Amino acid sequence: MKSGIKVRLTLFVAGIVLLLLGAAWVVHLTWQRMGELHTRLATVQWQSFEFSDHLEQSVLGLNNTMLRYSAYRDLEDWTNYIVASRDLCDWINGQPPKYSGQMEEPFLDEINAAFLDYTNAAGAIHTKIYGNRQTTIRLVEFSEFEKQSRRMLDIGGQLAKAHQQALDTFQEEAGKSLVFLRDILFAALLLLLGAGGWLAVVVYREMIAPLQVQLVESRRLVERQEKLASLGMLATGVAHEIRNPLTAIKAWLYMQQKQLTAGTPEQADANLIAGEIDRLERIVRDFLLFARPSDPQWQVVPAEQPLREVALLLAPELARTGIAFTVGEVVAAQIRIDPQQIKQVLINLIRNAADSITGAGGTIVLRARLEDKRLEERQVEAVILEVCDNGQGIPPEVEKRLFDPFFTTKSSGTGLGLPIAARIVEKHLGALQYQTQVGRGTTFGIILPRA
Repeated sequence: MKSGIKVRLTLFVAGIVLLLLGAAWVVHLTWQRMGELHTRLATVQWQSFEFSDHLEQSVLGLNNTMLRYSAYRDLEDWTNYIVASRDLCDWINGQPPKYSGQMEEPFLDEINAAFLDYTNAAGAIHTKIYGNRQTTIRLVEFSEFEKQSRRMLDIGGQLAKAHQQALDTFQEEAGKSLVFLRDILFAALLLLLGAGGWLAVVVYREMIAPLQVQLVESRRLVERQEKLASLGMLATGVAHEIRNPLTAIKAWLYMQQKQLTAGTPEQADANLIAGEIDRLERIVRDFLLFARPSDPQWQVVPAEQPLREVALLLAPELARTGIAFTVGEVVAAQIRIDPQQIKQVLINLIRNAADSITGAGGTIVLRARLEDKRLEERQVEAVILEVCDNGQGIPPEVEKRLFDPFFTTKSSGTGLGLPIAARIVEKHLGALQYQTQVGRGTTFGIILPRA
């Protein structure tokens, strides 16, 4: 896999993990906060109810004490009233705000003011009883006392309702926050699903699909190597058996040619036989080269060296046919090769490219690039020497037999050029690959391990 793809996938997976961790952290904190608020709200709600109930019970108790004092004129009842009223006053002043001091402060001030009027009304009754020594209390004094008592109870109820309204508002806002959190989590889930789908597409396109192509190429390579191995053994025996009688025939023909008169039909026939013998010798030579390619004479050279040398060698020949022949982008890398054998492969590929070009405007470009490839059952950094043309491409029916020995589409070809090239590249621990498109051109690549 390319390093850029690795970096992108690593960063993408890290982003997904961080997004999941962040979402989980937000959910945890929100849930914890909501639990705390729920507990607090329940406590405050109970305290609010307790405040109203305590105030009501205390005021009713003071009323009973005051009524008993008015009826029996027992000074102990008045003393009890004073003590109880002071306790209630201290309790009211000691109540802390449960939610908002600005919201509760007016109610507490009203309760304090009402409680002062309430105690003043009680003091007026006490003055009537002990100050003026009246035996009866007029209804107006009790009416004022009862009025202040109801006022205190009403304000306490209003405070309890204010607490309840604040609680309801807060609960409504908390509910909205939860709905908002749910929407965020749902959106995050959709993003994660979309990111997961995109990741699956990228992984398939950048990793699985190339592996499938490599698997198909590996199977083809294994099948081709099996064919070549079998044919190589056969070729060695056949070539040796042909070479001996062929040498004898050539020697006999040479002696006969000396006795023939120039310009006679017999001389023409002899020359034709000699040409066919030379062609047969070339086939036998290629056959032996295909069966037993010589071991490479290793040298470490720049990747551009064989490309430049072949370009200098073939440029004049291709220029005469009107083909533009150039050396394109070449990576600065070293390769360990037999320069002569690799040049032989390049020459064969370039001439095949030239034969595929018909008409004007033909181009052949030599390039060298780096790519991670699987060679010899391991992933290595490879240098790919490419021969690109804009010819007719390779038809599907020809592509199936492209590396078969003795298969050729040329009238004078032996059909051993590409098989020999493939054997030479395999001797270099590399592979020969190609990409073609009918009507658009073909690119052959010599894959070699980087030195």
